[in-house]
Amino acid sequence: QVQLVESGGGLVQAGHSLSLLCEASGRSFRDYYMGWFRRAPGKEHEFVASISWSGGSTRYVDSVNGRFTISRANAIETVTLQMNRVKPEDTAVYYCNAVVPGTEQFMCVMDPCWGQGTQVTVSS
Repeated sequence: QVQLVESGGGLVQAGHSLSLLCEASGRSFRDYYMGWFRRAPGKEHEFVASISWSGGSTRYVDSVNGRFTISRANAIETVTLQMNRVKPEDTAVYYCNAVVPGTEQFMCVMDPCWGQGTQVTVSS
């Protein structure tokens, strides 16, 4: 089992930037495609971005493509989401999780499946 802890959220003005960090511990981090998801009030978890084991392949939901960048550092077991030119519609709780390779589907690798997440609020 792996443990995932998100941080870096906060209140930010539209058009500005924010960087989210996911720190992993436990079972080998390198075994997993990793991703970021978000959950807005009253909505389900939404896929945001994913990154392959080596970091050579990334995938984004259309609404963030060109604004957000996902990266990973396997040596220190972290995944980062750099959020640029944020918009009010990016407001949500952001979670990192493992991802089924080549898909936008999360893979439950800890119990419970989702961590606490980190709140991002974008003001207009």
